[in-house]
Amino acid sequence: MKNNLLFDFTVDKAAKTVFVNREFAAGLSLVWDAFTKQEVLDQWWAPKPWASKTKFMDFKVGGRRFYAMVSPEGEEHWSIQQYTSISPKTHFKMVNAFADKDENADLPGSDWDLNFSEQNGTTKVSITIYNESLARMEKMIEMGFQGGFTMTLDYLEKLLANLS
Repeated sequence: MKNNLLFDFTVDKAAKTVFVNREFAAGLSLVWDAFTKQEVLDQWWAPKPWASKTKFMDFKVGGRRFYAMVSPEGEEHWSIQQYTSISPKTHFKMVNAFADKDENADLPGSDWDLNFSEQNGTTKVSITIYNESLARMEKMIEMGFQGGFTMTLDYLEKLLANLS
């Protein structure tokens, strides 16, 4: 396993954007599946001790994923992701919004742009998260997004090592 894999997390408040670049010691198909298949996503898409629980997911343009991050005590924080653009194995875009358990979105959400590329068995994922509302972005940061998302990407790295 490589120890010198890229990881960069940048918050640009002026642009209301978060930039995340992360490399994984795994092939492109495996990393793509980890971001686009419910059964794999639910294994890593939450900072421990929380767990990800997907109620439904339809990975296609116009499709949605409705899921909750669930605490060990059963507390649920719901979100909806709507897929707006998909280029298999290279790129997808989605709008992500907090929601209640009845699928009512708390708008505005954030626009996620995910790009995937592979070189010599290492896959790079570049994520740009744009928030139309600075208040929403600040709420996301205050809720611990940087630490939580860093932790979840570390779980993904371990999961990919076990799946490879």
